[in-house]
Amino acid sequence: MFYQLYELNHAAMAPFRAAADIMRFAYANPLNPFSHTPLGRTMAASLEMFERTTRRYGKPEFGLKQTTIGDKTVSVREEVVWSRPFCNLLHFARSVPAARGNDPRILIVAPMSGHYATLLRGTVEALLPSADIYITDWIDARMVPMTEGTFDFDDYVDYVIEMLHFLGHDTHVVAVCQPSVPVLAAAAVMEEARDPLSPASMTLMGGPIDTRINPTAVNKLAQERSLQWFSDNVIMNVPWPQPGFMRPVYPGFLQLSGFMSMNLDRHLVAHKEFFMHLVKNDGEPERHRDFYDEYLAVMDLTAEFYLQTVEEVFIKHSLPKGELMHRGKRVDPAAIRNVALLTVEGENDDISGVGQTMAAQTICVNIPEDMRMHYLQPDVGHYGVFNGSRFRREIAPRIINFVRQHSRSAVKPPIPRVIKGGRAG
Repeated sequence: MFYQLYELNHAAMAPFRAAADIMRFAYANPLNPFSHTPLGRTMAASLEMFERTTRRYGKPEFGLKQTTIGDKTVSVREEVVWSRPFCNLLHFARSVPAARGNDPRILIVAPMSGHYATLLRGTVEALLPSADIYITDWIDARMVPMTEGTFDFDDYVDYVIEMLHFLGHDTHVVAVCQPSVPVLAAAAVMEEARDPLSPASMTLMGGPIDTRINPTAVNKLAQERSLQWFSDNVIMNVPWPQPGFMRPVYPGFLQLSGFMSMNLDRHLVAHKEFFMHLVKNDGEPERHRDFYDEYLAVMDLTAEFYLQTVEEVFIKHSLPKGELMHRGKRVDPAAIRNVALLTVEGENDDISGVGQTMAAQTICVNIPEDMRMHYLQPDVGHYGVFNGSRFRREIAPRIINFVRQHSRSAVKPPIPRVIKGGRAG
């Protein structure tokens, strides 16, 4: 009944939250003389803190209305081009002149691990000037009625294959974190079937390909607990009146508590500083609002997908052992011969330890040497692998260069084996 109690508590707090929001506007209104005093700003800050800590954060928007190509600003239109019960495929259509030619087509597979695909807004924004970008927009499981059926690991792999078929020849796929495993599996399944629409390249970023290497706290938790423990303690049924009523899920709010507990001191300090900035009225709080509006927006995962991922990826290590199954047939990474492989890791990643993503280079034994590359970005953690200034400056240009070099419709220039600023292998 824990999920039901959470919903009841949220509903019970609604009138107090609304009252706090109204009072905050009154105290912060510049026409109110009290708003210009330290006590007035303290009251407004306290009320905002209460409203934000009791709020349920909805799905954010990408909000990418334009991008810069060369020295020109062009408009960007977000559109759904493919849809299934648990996922929409979004296209960021740029208004580019026909004379520009075709930029590489990139499918970004966002994590289905609690946060919405908008967590990769910075990833999309950095790649958008140089590529035609599509991204998986996973749907909150509690919003999917039971009549739509289940969604498990096999379905995830099938979705990736279907999207690659939809996008067609010469599509490049970028998997961020968790989807590295199903994306690699999808490439292996397609290659073994001699599918002509297999991706031209796949870039795996901070993904748990082999969690036996440099295990992190997340990996150790999965090893210390049985699958039954996870089923008993984190799986709950969606309460009424949500559309997914009675669907077994791993609730987003429970995932969020786990995320925050890993760096609780940092979050407490951030909120303390946010409060002090509000009192000082120095204009700094907006960055805090933007970050936590994104970070605190979470979605439920279907129980079957979550439990299969825990079992196959973190407990049994099925992919690197050659034991991963898809629709009853073994997934063979050795079947991948025509898909170029780029793996990217962060030196300080505390989610997917150094070496876990690079393991894809070892298990994909039949990819030619001139079609593979590994890059280790110094001085970044997990988030910095796909977002932030170092991603924009160091990683994104390398992804674009790799994709262009391995386009199936272009002449392939030689690939540099040593990467300045990082480590290559």
